[in-house]
Order: sequence, then structure tokens, then C-alpha cells
Amino acid sequence: MGFPAAEKVRTVAVVGAGTIGASWTAWFLARGCDVVASDPASGGEAFVRRFVAEAWPALIRLGLAAGADPGRLRFATDPVEAACLGDMVQESAPERLELKQELLGRIDAALGPERVIASSTSGFTVSAMQVRMRHPERLVVGHPFNPPHVIPLVEVVGGGRTSEAAVDWAIAFYRAVGKHPIRILKEVPGHLANRLQMALWREAVHMVAEGVASVADVDAAIALGPGLRWAIMGPALTFHLAGGEGGMAHFLDHFGGFMEARWRELGNPKLTPELARKLIDGVAEEAAGRSVTALAGQRDACLLDILAALAKHRAAR
Repeated sequence: MGFPAAEKVRTVAVVGAGTIGASWTAWFLARGCDVVASDPASGGEAFVRRFVAEAWPALIRLGLAAGADPGRLRFATDPVEAACLGDMVQESAPERLELKQELLGRIDAALGPERVIASSTSGFTVSAMQVRMRHPERLVVGHPFNPPHVIPLVEVVGGGRTSEAAVDWAIAFYRAVGKHPIRILKEVPGHLANRLQMALWREAVHMVAEGVASVADVDAAIALGPGLRWAIMGPALTFHLAGGEGGMAHFLDHFGGFMEARWRELGNPKLTPELARKLIDGVAEEAAGRSVTALAGQRDACLLDILAALAKHRAAR
């Protein structure tokens, strides 16, 4: 039996409804799906319902699909029960490999093979998570970027025993619910986007450790510099423009040697207690008394403005 048509999924099971799972829940509801959420935490149902309610104004601004309604959320204490009620499963349990292996094994044993299971894992490979599954061919990574109800990106990765059909299905599904899925061609821990983030973060920490700049100025160097361009296009296309009419070929010819020399100089900092304290104190100074909740609210409001501006420009092309 094949997978159901990706564009006709009506009910999504969200297994693990913490911050990421609750955000997924809000997005799926906004796209007109029914959602069955499950989380073992005390107060789990109250948390996910509160999260959806608080996220709903942002989702209204992004645009609701026909039938979008927070009232289409159900909660099941048992994750297997929730999974069995879904046309697909979005697993967002905590990042502990043994926990995910055990949970995915139980879901897999109860669920017919025609259902795709996608894991939100930010770091584990599919192959590592498939080990207790009778139908490993239907497991993929569907890794969102936080917060999933705002950020469009989803990384889709198959494992050593994942079928190509499952990967294709997941990409079609995420596209159908308004995401921008990208296909990761080869399993690596951390997938793609997080590894790119970590490469930049490593050098940012190195610059702080070496006393080159303060934490606030390192952040400003990205947020008020290349980060503005990266909201529009990635580094390859950005450097293609830097090459002028000659494009990437001219850029590499002109700057390739300089960049290779800089690559050889990049740091490999050790996260000593002293360096950790410098980062913690630097962030506290930069936050200037704003709580994590307040900072997240500011971030999300800015993200909505950026997404609106990008949508306007892309519609005009």
C-alpha cells in the first residue's frame, strides 16, 4: 500500500508538544489541518493550547488557510494513540537518542506502513533513529527552524533504509502546508542549516575569546551586516553579486586566495568556564534586562515584517 496523497492530509499527529511541537501544532492548525497532539509533561495540554492561542495573531498575519481553527486541536496522553489518529506523524520529542529510538519503535509497531513519520530532530541522523523500526523505510527527518510556525525552512533527510518515496512524499507534504522544504542529499549529524550556523558561531566565539570584539558587537556585525543580505539570498548568490558582471567566476578569481587564507586562520575555541562566563555576561549586557520572552516576541515581530516584505517583493517579480 502506498502513502496517501500528500496534499490531502487532513490530520497530523504531533508527538512531543513542547516548544517545537507546539509551534508545529499552531502551523498545521493554521493550514486547515486537524491536529492530535501528545506530550507526557504535566500540564502538556495546557501548554500547547496556550502556545497556539498566543501564536494565532502571528498566523493570522501570515495568512490562514480555509478551515483554520484552533478548535481543531485534540490532545491524547498516549503518544501511540495520537500517532494512530494521524495521516502523518511529526515527532518532536526531546533530543535524546535512546528516547527517540524507543518512541519511534513503539509508534512504528502500531502504525500501518502507509503512514510517513517525520522527526524534528536537529542533530540525529535518520539511520541512528531507525534501529528499532520494522518499517524504517517510512522514517525521514523533517527538521524545522525555530519557531516553526513562522520560519518557512524545513530540512528533509532520508536514512540508509528510508525509501525515496518517503522523502518525496515528505517534501510534497511540507510544500502543501506552506513550508519551504529542502532535500538534504546525504546524512550528516546536524543536517545542513545548523552546521552552517555552528560554523559561524564557532568563529563568533573565537572572536570573543581572542578579545577582538564584545559579544554585542559580534552580534551587531552579523545582524546589521551580512545577516540583512542573508534574509534575501544565501552566501553563494551574495558572493555572485560581489563579483559584479563577472559573477561568481570573477569573485573566485579575485578573492579566492584571500578567502582561502582566512579559512586557514579560523579559530577553534575551547569552551572553558572563563569563556562561557564571558559569553553569558556579554549576552546579559546586550539583553539589557529584557527577558527571553520579550526578546522572542521582538524577534518574531521582526520576522513577520521581514517575511511580509520578502513576499511583497517576490510577488512583484
